[in-house]
Amino acid sequence: MVLGAWLAAASPAQVGLAAREPSLSDVLRRAGVYVETFQQRLSGIVADEHYVQDFRPAQPSADRDQPPLHRELDSDLLLVRPPGAAHYVEYRDVYAVDGRAIRDRQERTGALLLSPSPTATDRLRRIIQEGARFNIGTVERTINTPTLALSFLLPANQWRFAFKRAAPRRQPDRDAGSVATATPFRVTAEVWAIEYRERETPTVIRSPRGASIKSRGRFFIDPTTGRVLISELVSEEPAVRASIEVSYQSAPLLDLLVPVAMRERYDVRRDGSRIDGLATYGKFRQFGVAAGESIRTPQPME
Repeated sequence: MVLGAWLAAASPAQVGLAAREPSLSDVLRRAGVYVETFQQRLSGIVADEHYVQDFRPAQPSADRDQPPLHRELDSDLLLVRPPGAAHYVEYRDVYAVDGRAIRDRQERTGALLLSPSPTATDRLRRIIQEGARFNIGTVERTINTPTLALSFLLPANQWRFAFKRAAPRRQPDRDAGSVATATPFRVTAEVWAIEYRERETPTVIRSPRGASIKSRGRFFIDPTTGRVLISELVSEEPAVRASIEVSYQSAPLLDLLVPVAMRERYDVRRDGSRIDGLATYGKFRQFGVAAGESIRTPQPME
């Protein structure tokens, strides 16, 4: 009798709990607000980036002019929105390549961020190209920045994509010889896996010649707060398949989940070559640039 009464009383409560589970549109709305706040907050922060790239040609070559097979970049990574621009873009300010300092770093950075430019679009293009000039391999690419996929969740961009809730996460496959094997991608909270697929053209990502390349992938999102723990991005065309995965964790003194690791892979179908990359991030700190001033040295957060 007591057990039966308990069950009868519990059932309506259980139904109520189930009814309060957020819908997919609720979670996407929260994620959109979170990414907007993320960009505004992160635009005042600079991070150290250590970025390792490995290029594996299809056939070994003794040619002295062969592109480098291994590269290590040390950079400051900034999220900036130039005057007049409609959106933020990541700026990779490389200060060392394979352990050697970049001599003209301050001059180049000042020219990009402070000097007059004909249009905001031109300045954005130059910032993006600057961050890619030390890439190795046979693939021309500017998508290798950690927060690119997050922009798909912005309220202004969600209409471009089809979203659906996916099955629980599987650990990503890894090749034993890849630099990506060291990346600590883990989900430690209750999250939703949400698949996305771009459906509109022109697309966010384009080929060097301007052709549309549709993206797809998954986000792992806290459904209560909209915070993104992991982003996965796949972009492919007949010649190249690219995949980029980014892991986010909380940072001291910041009420944000910041990127801590980015792993990438490019499979070049035309010649069988491959590029692997692993970037790690740390030492998040405040920075400031004011018009008419020299760029101030980033200071540790108090």
